[in-house]
Amino acid sequence: MAGLRDKASRLLEEQKKAWPLLTTNWGLLDQVRNREFQFDGYSIRVQFNPERIRSSAARVDQASIEKRSCFLCQENRPPEQTSVPFGEAYEILCNPFPIFREHFTIATRDHTPQVILPEFSSYLDLSRGLHNLVVFYNAPACGASAPDHMHFQAGNRGLMPIEAETASLRMQYGTELVQTENLRIDAIEDGLRRFFLLESTSKESLERAYSLLFNHIAAYQGAEPMINLLCYFQDGWQLFLFPREKHRPWQYFEEGEKNILLSPAAVDMGGTLITPLEKDFVSISAEDIEDIFSQVTCSGEHFHELSRLVESKLNVHGT
Repeated sequence: MAGLRDKASRLLEEQKKAWPLLTTNWGLLDQVRNREFQFDGYSIRVQFNPERIRSSAARVDQASIEKRSCFLCQENRPPEQTSVPFGEAYEILCNPFPIFREHFTIATRDHTPQVILPEFSSYLDLSRGLHNLVVFYNAPACGASAPDHMHFQAGNRGLMPIEAETASLRMQYGTELVQTENLRIDAIEDGLRRFFLLESTSKESLERAYSLLFNHIAAYQGAEPMINLLCYFQDGWQLFLFPREKHRPWQYFEEGEKNILLSPAAVDMGGTLITPLEKDFVSISAEDIEDIFSQVTCSGEHFHELSRLVESKLNVHGT
C-alpha cells in the first residue's frame, strides 16, 4: 500500500497533460461557484458545477443501463485514459468530470455489480492507502451513475463541511451508542440528516460493526440497500454511514419552476450539494434544502431502530 497516494497524484498530473477532456474540465473548477447556508450549528454548501450534469441526470434504470456501454470497463474508456493498480482487483482512474481538485474513480477490473459488503475490506484498505483523501461509496439506488460496475470515488479533503464540523455535530446532535477499546459509534441527527459515525483503529472491529449495520439495513430495504459512505483515515478510520430513504426528491421530477435537478449522493450528504444547472444554484432556498433532505434521509423510526440494535449488540459483545 506504500506510495499509493503518490501514485494517484502522479497519475493526475500525467493525465492533465495527456487527456484534453480532463484538462479542460479540471480547469473549469476555477469557475465553480458556491453558496453557503447556515443551519443551527452547521452549514450546507451549494456548488454550481455544470459539468456534473452527466452524473446528476444519469438514467440508472435497468433498461437504460442495458442500452449503453459501461464507461468504467477498459474496452470502453477513452484511449487517453490511463490508470494505476490498486491490488489485483482494482484500478485508480482520474474522474474526467471532477468535483474535487483531485478526483479519482477506483473501479474493479472486471465488470461486476455495485455491491459493497464483499468489498468493504478493500474499501478500508483503499482509504488507508489514499490518506489525506476522502474515499466515498454510493449505492446503486442512491447516487452511483454506474450501478452495474463496482467502484468507489476519492477526493481531496476540505470540500465538504461535515469534515470540519464533525466534532461540533457530535457534541450538539450526537448520541454515543458504543464506546469500547477499539470502537466508537455515534448516532447523529442534526435536523437535516440522520447518520452513523464509526471510528476505530481496528479494521476487524470496524468490519464487524459495519456488517451488523449493513445487514439490518438490507433486511429492511432488500437487495443492495440505499446507503452513502464517506471514509477518512488518519491514525485510524472515521466512517460516516448515511442510510437513505429515497434516491431522488420529488423536485427532481417536476417541470418548470418547481424542478430542481439535484440527485443527492455521498458528497451531498457530506454537506456540499452539487447543482449542474445555474437556475437551481441561484434559486435554491434553505426551505428547499430542508425539504429535499427530509425526503432522502433515513426515517426517524428506522434510524432509531438501527441505533437500538447497534447499542445492544455491539456493547454487549465488546467489539
